[in-house]
Amino acid sequence: MSMLRIYDEKAREIESIHDEARIADALGGIDVSYERWEAGRELASDASQEDVLAAYAPQVKRLNGRFDFESVDVVALYPDHPQAATMRGKFLDEHTHDDFEIRFFVEGSGVFYLHVGERVYAMLCTRGDLISVPAGTRHWFDMGAAPHFKCIRFFTTPEGWVGNFTGSDIARGFPDFDALAKAAA
Repeated sequence: MSMLRIYDEKAREIESIHDEARIADALGGIDVSYERWEAGRELASDASQEDVLAAYAPQVKRLNGRFDFESVDVVALYPDHPQAATMRGKFLDEHTHDDFEIRFFVEGSGVFYLHVGERVYAMLCTRGDLISVPAGTRHWFDMGAAPHFKCIRFFTTPEGWVGNFTGSDIARGFPDFDALAKAAA
């Protein structure tokens, strides 16, 4: 189940939202788009990028028609991946992007932490969630100690994912993916 938790910068919880319409409204207030899409295709854990993109071709085409993306790819991670901890660590540090960041979760879950003003919005994304984080938004992503997710990523630049790390350690003070997923269950 998707969930949005809003915190102050000292990780004191302000609000917890489970209703999809209220999540969309709260995130819309910080210029983050959130939508629920159909993600009912069953894919093998070893499905290739081409298989995933083919399974969701209508959704990809519709979104690409709105933004004319230069790059679309698939990122997936499972608990048995030998580099899971290293990959998790890469995204746990606060960063920004020059491009807006769009993710469509076709399997599993992960948390986007959006640091806007004096608030942190922890968005637990699950299968069927589409989130678009504006360029320049400070954020980090946690997939948990035993990651399980598959996302389609959309980029308006051919370089794809390029993070500009802020050097802040703010991410260390907030509940991690595992704590938030447990709370949402």
